[in-house]
Amino acid sequence: MEKPVIIFGAKGIAHPALEIFNSNEIVVYGFLDEDETLHHKEINHVGVLGNPEDDGFLKLIGKKCEAFVAVEDASYRKYLVKLLNERRKVQPVNALHKTSYISTDAAIGHGNFINAKVTIGAGAEIGNHCIFHTNVTIEHQAKLGNYVQVGAGATINANVTIGAGVFIGSGAHVVAGVNIGKNARIGAGSMVIGDVEEGQTVFGNPAKPIEA
Repeated sequence: MEKPVIIFGAKGIAHPALEIFNSNEIVVYGFLDEDETLHHKEINHVGVLGNPEDDGFLKLIGKKCEAFVAVEDASYRKYLVKLLNERRKVQPVNALHKTSYISTDAAIGHGNFINAKVTIGAGAEIGNHCIFHTNVTIEHQAKLGNYVQVGAGATINANVTIGAGVFIGSGAHVVAGVNIGKNARIGAGSMVIGDVEEGQTVFGNPAKPIEA
């Protein structure tokens, strides 16, 4: 990547995203965030320039800068991705920590956050705009949809299929061959040994549905 990056968002994963780009010697031009109290402040010597919808900054995207969306809230993340797609005709770049391992046989979409020591195995398929925290393991032939978030230290075993919008908590373990439906939530530390229905929340060892 030759162009510098503007990071959309200045909270949560924005700081580790900066570290990821720094680890790859990619220049971060600045941050954009809707919270005006953050404007003109700095994160590790990189300034928060203004609002994500400011045309003065948006016009740089695609010409002089790339964009990365560092927002964990899925609905706002989708909004910013749509903003970039429609107003700048670009897709956000991936943030891939240099200590992550991605098989040459894996397929990865756009705009993914892949932190330190993440492992993605052979034949795995990763959608767009996913968030993988430190030490996540995704084994061979696993298939993950768009906007999936996986907490630190979680393990997704071989041939697991995960639908769009799924949240998997830190330290969770999903055994081989399991299917997890769209927008399901897996509690931290859970052991998932069977399929999880769309929109369902499960927790425990073994993981069981939590009634609303």
